[in-house]
Amino acid sequence: MWHLVPTATLAIALALVSPGVLRAQDAGTTSETIAGVTPPRRIVISLTERRLHLLEEGRPPRSFPVAIGRPGVAIPLGDSRVLRKRRNPIWHPTANQRRENPALPVAVPPGPSNPLGKFALDLGWTAIAIHGTNEPDSVGRRASGGCFRMLPADIAVLFEMVPVGTPVRVVSGSAVLPSPQPAVAVAAATSSPPIPAPPPKVAPPLPILPDPRCATAGAPLRRMICTVPDLAALDGRARGLHQRHLAALPAERRDAAAWRRTRRSPPPRRRACATP
Repeated sequence: MWHLVPTATLAIALALVSPGVLRAQDAGTTSETIAGVTPPRRIVISLTERRLHLLEEGRPPRSFPVAIGRPGVAIPLGDSRVLRKRRNPIWHPTANQRRENPALPVAVPPGPSNPLGKFALDLGWTAIAIHGTNEPDSVGRRASGGCFRMLPADIAVLFEMVPVGTPVRVVSGSAVLPSPQPAVAVAAATSSPPIPAPPPKVAPPLPILPDPRCATAGAPLRRMICTVPDLAALDGRARGLHQRHLAALPAERRDAAAWRRTRRSPPPRRRACATP
């Protein structure tokens, strides 16, 4: 909710709210100190995407929506760090905010009306933090005074995962995230080579059996089938399929199937037995 003031008053604001000097009421909330070694986690905030990306070694990136500074508010760019973590923070409006809105109190204690929510991560830029909000509908929009607002559930997760000293980078364009391909390549190199899949079975082509009736065909349809090459080939494949079907049948069924295929007229009907 804090925001950068114009150039004329920026020097005064830096002196009043410099993060290097902790207020007495906030000193007890600093639970960690900046470590000398860079932690394995880092944060990248994209103003274009309006998202915060948490990058961890050996894990896929995690992404959270954030609210960024509203139009006309200067937003910091570049590299910083998490200087301190505050649980149930107290919000202190800047002098410029109180001049714009004299009704603002000197401090807002923790509670549902606190604009910082329940968690705050103070960054190296003066009066800039990653924090929760009591206005969750504003997340994902240009609505803050320069800070980066997160949904209450998201800031609770980030607060527990991020230690003091975590690097923070704010970029104006899209965030460049690491690709997980190297880890996959190492795993593939250490595993045994894959067994090639057997080639798919392809059925042999159907034989084309010519129609012996073509030499003496008299019916118009049969003559057309015999004289058109495509129809003759199709008719020959049908004959080949029928021969393959017959070859797969038992001998006792083969003759009956061949008779049904080649018969010209229906078999004579059996007479019903006389009533005794």
